[in-house]
Amino acid sequence: EVHLEESGGGSVQTGGSLSLSCTASGLTYTYNCMGWFRQAPGKAREAVATIYTDDGNTYFADSVKGRFSISLDNAKTTVYLQMTSLKSEDAATYYCAALEGYFGNTCHLALQERGYRGKGTQVTVSS
Repeated sequence: EVHLEESGGGSVQTGGSLSLSCTASGLTYTYNCMGWFRQAPGKAREAVATIYTDDGNTYFADSVKGRFSISLDNAKTTVYLQMTSLKSEDAATYYCAALEGYFGNTCHLALQERGYRGKGTQVTVSS
């Protein structure tokens, strides 16, 4: 059974930084797609960033490019999301997700559609 444990999040002022982390257990493949998506009240769910555990290929939503980064620990079971220059529109519940396998450049879509996910962590950005 795959389990994802998220940590981080919280409240920050506009322009500030936050880090999220997520540790996965139970993944059996060595090539996995991991990442984060977010959802704010009244808004569509959005894939924020993804990374492949085997080759480190990443994806970032246009809305976060240049501000967010994603990385893995050496064991490739913990994924980090470093968020900088936070804006009010970044406020949302952030969910960690993981999916075994390779999905080309559609990892971000596959994660949302059928990835294992964590319980979510709240990010609040205030002015």
